[in-house]
Amino acid sequence: MVANSNSNRDSIFGLFLTLCLIGFSIFFTSIKEVDKTIFVIEKGMSLNAVTDLLHDKDIIHNKSFFKYRVYFLGLSNKIPVGTFSVEGKVSNRDIINTIFEEGPIRIKLTIPEGSSSNQIFLKANTLLDRSDDYSLLFNNQSFIEEFGIQASSLEGYLFPDTYYFFKETNSREVLNIMISEFWKNFNKKLIERTNELGFTVHEVVTLASIIEGEALLDEERAIISSVYHNRLNKRMKLQADPTIQYIIPGNPKALSNRDLKRVSPYNTYLNYGLPPGPINNPGLESIKAALYPADTDYLYFVAQGDGSHAFTTNQKDHLKAKALYKKYKRENR
Repeated sequence: MVANSNSNRDSIFGLFLTLCLIGFSIFFTSIKEVDKTIFVIEKGMSLNAVTDLLHDKDIIHNKSFFKYRVYFLGLSNKIPVGTFSVEGKVSNRDIINTIFEEGPIRIKLTIPEGSSSNQIFLKANTLLDRSDDYSLLFNNQSFIEEFGIQASSLEGYLFPDTYYFFKETNSREVLNIMISEFWKNFNKKLIERTNELGFTVHEVVTLASIIEGEALLDEERAIISSVYHNRLNKRMKLQADPTIQYIIPGNPKALSNRDLKRVSPYNTYLNYGLPPGPINNPGLESIKAALYPADTDYLYFVAQGDGSHAFTTNQKDHLKAKALYKKYKRENR
């Protein structure tokens, strides 16, 4: 009885293994069938050239049928340019829909609030596989003035958002879209508020970029803004750490006394007022905070180690808050 039982179990196990192998075979065959095929339609390509390209890529098998259908639909003179993708075996109808309806591949580019322009350019170059140079336009005064920006560079005006670009989108178009998005958000109401405060748009964006560099919590943005507004009104130096980080190459670091003495127009520990321009590209919430500060008497704030800040009205209390933060750092090192 035991021998027969073992034999039956072996047979069942063998059958199970066979079925698993068949299943894996079907699974991997299915994966192979949906492999993507990428093709590029370049500027100036005729219908004949596109047809040859698709045939060479083994996407279509009958050139005449494909060309006839494109002609019949009146699309022969509307061939788009770009990088396209198809999956598995497709019909003429499918490939025509891919080219003329779905269009070229779009690439998702997410720009977080507070990104520097260098970070944006690096990310865009990597994702969009480009060879042209953003820096040629970044400081180009005639290009900047096209958008009504009174500044020497585009830092601060590349609006943080999620964008979808064609792979072949050139630098001018990428910057155009980001700057246009900035002006959509910095609307008439915000411009009126800017004028009401006696600021320029450039000053607001500059202040917003400092707030963006300081704030981790949305609920603190307007309070941080109030500190800087109060210091500006009292003709006190802003003493904003993010402006020092901006002039130090590399990743952010703990600032030393030596860092605070770096000679630069962006050093708000040495110079009064706002720096010459934005230090990053702020989001809408920081722009609104710059325009609508909280009503406080605060003149100082210091990090508490959990993303929040301790706000104070005088230097004595500020030094106490700093001492508490240093103690926190020692205990949690």
